[in-house]
Amino acid sequence: MVTHSGLVLHVRPARVEDEAALARFFEEVTNEDRRFRFLSSVRVGHEQLASMTAVDHHQTESFVALGEDGATILGTAMLACDPSLEVGEVAISVSGNHKNRGIGWELLRHVERFATTKGVKRLMSLENRANKSAIQIEQELGFDAQSYDGDMTLVLLQKSLAA
Repeated sequence: MVTHSGLVLHVRPARVEDEAALARFFEEVTNEDRRFRFLSSVRVGHEQLASMTAVDHHQTESFVALGEDGATILGTAMLACDPSLEVGEVAISVSGNHKNRGIGWELLRHVERFATTKGVKRLMSLENRANKSAIQIEQELGFDAQSYDGDMTLVLLQKSLAA
């Protein structure tokens, strides 16, 4: 796929052997963006990386967006669904030195298409209110924002998918 900035991405499901490349990728994600992605200050270690690479491919899918070299991870996207595949939660991260080039936008569109083919009825994303760029992208793609009960620092964004 090609982003609005002309950046060519090769998107594929993450594999177990991607763990080292994902570790390098998260070293290039800003501290703030890691906090936004995991909703806490974390050092991304084996446990988080394993949850992105060793997925069941039914309820959960994890994607990597590779640059033109086919090896460098520029972004990741994860879809985690409830057991009935009614609702899927989306989480996306983009490398700090590749932000504002359309990667997050294209990854979200990719996850939405994938979820639709699985029959997912609703996508959701839980965002820190300070993550204005992610909230803006999601709203531009048709997600509705509402306050998150119990935590005023978070925003719940949701989108119904065509049946």
